[in-house]
Amino acid sequence: MTALPEPAPDDPLAAVQQAIRARTPARLFVGRAGSSYRTATQLALRHDHASAQDAVRAELDLERDFSREWVDRWHLFAVSTCATTKSEYLLRPDLGRRLSDTAQREIATRCPAGADLQIVLGDGLSAAAVIAQGPSLLDALTHEAQHLGWHCGQPFLLHHCRVGVLNDIGEVLDPTVVVLLIGERPGLATAESLSAYMAYRPRTGHTDAERNLISNIHARGVAPLAAATRILRLAQRMRHLQLSGVAVKEEVTGQLLFPTQAQQT
Repeated sequence: MTALPEPAPDDPLAAVQQAIRARTPARLFVGRAGSSYRTATQLALRHDHASAQDAVRAELDLERDFSREWVDRWHLFAVSTCATTKSEYLLRPDLGRRLSDTAQREIATRCPAGADLQIVLGDGLSAAAVIAQGPSLLDALTHEAQHLGWHCGQPFLLHHCRVGVLNDIGEVLDPTVVVLLIGERPGLATAESLSAYMAYRPRTGHTDAERNLISNIHARGVAPLAAATRILRLAQRMRHLQLSGVAVKEEVTGQLLFPTQAQQT
């Protein structure tokens, strides 16, 4: 979000405004000029709207948007859903919920089946979110999952995807838990917010009721490292209960972030 104009130093409410702005990106106390926004406020609004549109329309490219060293380290590769273009993806959500035949073959060839945790990067409605949050989150999740003794699947990037594609990933790879790190629909507060949709052994026919979500992962929301902790805690509960979705509630406690081997499920 573009910075809003600061209150005048002699404004008696300046301290209150600054304190509130430190806690929320909402456009409060923006003032007006006559019956309109001030010019700075109007320009900030237009800038943020343009950023949101760019985030939706942008296409992810592994080599261009991530460092070569990082891509090589994870042996990342990219596949697509049945939506072949961004425009088709936006107009046909159903196509974004199915892996293409080519993607199914490549995933089956390059990713070992039966992993404890399968992580997938998906552009969704904000490529900017995946570019900004994806690397640190993938690094943290994999590192800590391996610390727990879990076998992590080969991560990959999925173009033009919707959340429902979790079912196809489950059918192809049969992982215990799948985490889809997908760009959220941008608002005017940030275009870089990521969501982690999770499912225990997803299969054809599963609905949102069988999925869990941790959202608002970005610099002013849930920080990537904090998100990694919450995702793995939730994955532990899914593995323990052998369920996901509405039957599994996230527990926020003061317990150890990553339990010892004896505490694992």
